[in-house]
Amino acid sequence: MTLNTSLLPTPDLLYGQLYFDIQLAHVFSDTKTFVDSVPDVSPSEIVALYEHEKILPDFNLVAFVNKHFHLPSFPASTYTSDPTIDPKDHINKLWDFLCRPADTPTEGSSRIPLPFPYIVPGGRFREIFYWDSYFTMLGLILTPEKLHIVRGMIDNFAYMIDQFGFIPNGNRTYFLSRSQPPFFAEIVQLLADADHTENIKQRYLPQLLKEYEWWMTNNDQLTEEQPVQNHVVRLPDGTILNRYWDPLTKPRSESYPKEEVHRQKAQQNGISAEKFYQHIRAACESGWDFSSRWLIDSKCMETNHAADIVPVDLNCLLYSLENLLASIYNQKGDWKSSKKFEELAENRKNAIQNFHWNNEIQFFMDYDWIRNRSTPAITLAGVYPLFFKLATSEQAAHVHEHLRKSFLQSGGLVTTLERTGEQWDWPNGWAPLQWIAYQGLKNYGFNELAAEVRLRWLALNDRVFKATGKMTEKYNVVDNVKGGGGNYPLQDGFGWTNGVYLKLLYDV
Repeated sequence: MTLNTSLLPTPDLLYGQLYFDIQLAHVFSDTKTFVDSVPDVSPSEIVALYEHEKILPDFNLVAFVNKHFHLPSFPASTYTSDPTIDPKDHINKLWDFLCRPADTPTEGSSRIPLPFPYIVPGGRFREIFYWDSYFTMLGLILTPEKLHIVRGMIDNFAYMIDQFGFIPNGNRTYFLSRSQPPFFAEIVQLLADADHTENIKQRYLPQLLKEYEWWMTNNDQLTEEQPVQNHVVRLPDGTILNRYWDPLTKPRSESYPKEEVHRQKAQQNGISAEKFYQHIRAACESGWDFSSRWLIDSKCMETNHAADIVPVDLNCLLYSLENLLASIYNQKGDWKSSKKFEELAENRKNAIQNFHWNNEIQFFMDYDWIRNRSTPAITLAGVYPLFFKLATSEQAAHVHEHLRKSFLQSGGLVTTLERTGEQWDWPNGWAPLQWIAYQGLKNYGFNELAAEVRLRWLALNDRVFKATGKMTEKYNVVDNVKGGGGNYPLQDGFGWTNGVYLKLLYDV
């Protein structure tokens, strides 16, 4: 039995006009601050107080908020960094500061309480994040004393699947309409490889299956006339693949009113507010928020059409989930179910070859299901087929050449070849994509380039740490400095950077 997510209202619904007044008045420079704040009395009492007091002549909104809300703290804010120590020692000290204990339910808080301790990314990100956690765990699991935290994080994800039917973007009420790239299968596999005390894969079979069913909701209802529903898309030949999607068509609670400027421009260009927000939310589910990858016009944010795109990374991840389910059912002796998922995985593999391999460009690319062609964006998402061993040797060689000639920079691999000011574009590089590319290259024997990516990325992380005492969420791999761009300031901490750093450091 899954929980009705409408029973957990988002801050805009919980506080009504007070929420909009606070966000529009820019009481906080970061729009995420208020939605993460905790009231000192029930939300209904605060709303009643606000309605009574706001008409008084000496009313001050900032004073009202500070009086009635506990503002969120920053993970690791009490940690004093020492840039003279080795980065790996810094990271191992920092884990405890990025670790949250099991949550206590608090009325009016947007935090969804989780039963086990977990690592947060850091900075403004004070909750567990779905796909971040896999890359964080890559490093965390290398320390035997931290294995219990990895187990707890996986159990938290299993708990959320049991509660909601899927893993939300993070444990916040305002994330309950969308997920993130589905790395749960990789997370379970990671623990299974490290812990042989029980059959880890079979233990999480119910949740793995439930997550798969969520991503495939309504796949049996697609027709030529109705080719898309929820996360599933029927392509012209009858193949079914997946897209990122969010059913809500309103501003994100944590980003209002920042998105309003783009929404107004979109409407001036004939794009409805509903469509604009649905595409924005789909891009957010991808984790790549935001990037030229999703844009029709790479220079214009208003042309985001993420929900029209069948992404190569998402379908590779679901291929891996289908394979894992086939393997687990095989272990259990359920040959019928095992064969079913083997066939699903094989069909998806063939579809990735047919729809994501661009023979003209010789690279794996996203597919625009509206226009029935590849999108023009050449991005690091194209390395996922190598990570999951879906590419032929010839295809992998072409991808290797693209990486070597176009993506490799002095500090590692750049995310896209477009300079837009968005954070998932040139000149930024991100830890998760360095790992996916590094491992993908090694899978096909391109060890020289893999080693070069590893060395350049570690050297850049080292350089920024020595200069600032921080590990940051992203880096400028072109100019060899900390990253920039996007809709919020650069964050430090930082969960997935720490995890990938340690994994690459010891992967020799």
